[in-house]
Amino acid sequence: MVSGVLRGAVRDVAGREPGDVALRCVGAGVYASPVAFRLGLDAAAVVAAVSHGEITAEADQGFVVLRVRPGALAEAIVRDPDYGVVAGVPAVELEDRPRVFENPGFSLRYAYARATAVQRRAADFGIQGGPAEPAGDELPLIQALGEMPGWARSAARKRDGRLLARALFQMADAYHTVHEHCPALPAGEKPSAVHASRVTIAAAAGIALRNGLTMIGETPRERI
Repeated sequence: MVSGVLRGAVRDVAGREPGDVALRCVGAGVYASPVAFRLGLDAAAVVAAVSHGEITAEADQGFVVLRVRPGALAEAIVRDPDYGVVAGVPAVELEDRPRVFENPGFSLRYAYARATAVQRRAADFGIQGGPAEPAGDELPLIQALGEMPGWARSAARKRDGRLLARALFQMADAYHTVHEHCPALPAGEKPSAVHASRVTIAAAAGIALRNGLTMIGETPRERI
């Protein structure tokens, strides 16, 4: 989403396809790129060429900084089942036991199982995902989701799957915090827009975790 918008802006300013556009997630819904500096372009001109209703841009010391509503990222991931997927990430062997949160391999697998369980149970409650409005503990998860594609590309380029695995471990930790403190399912109360938002965020996390696990050679399991 953000990468495509930036690429289009750079193409318009440079008058040619820009090739690889470096883009780093630096916060929940905040991205920075040195692409203008690297291509010898005016960052302000690139900013002016950014055209997207949900993305704003500014120039900061030669960097192009783009901001998107944090929930828009979760919504975009739900529409993109291949989010973050790149070829060529080396496999990483994860320990299956002990099955405790202190074991990163188990924590990662369990985060995916939890996220998919939310989708099954939400269907039982008749809750469909709605507009995502993350806040509080959900924002670190949104940042982790935004960072994942960059780590996947780095892992493939450097032939080191551990780079992606470490990012996935952090994403799993962030998801467990959200699962515990921002429940997506009602506990006696009527389903609300908050629940619908959280179901969307859980769905986005499930897609990113599934794709990440697959890239490092794991078969994602919906039940553990």
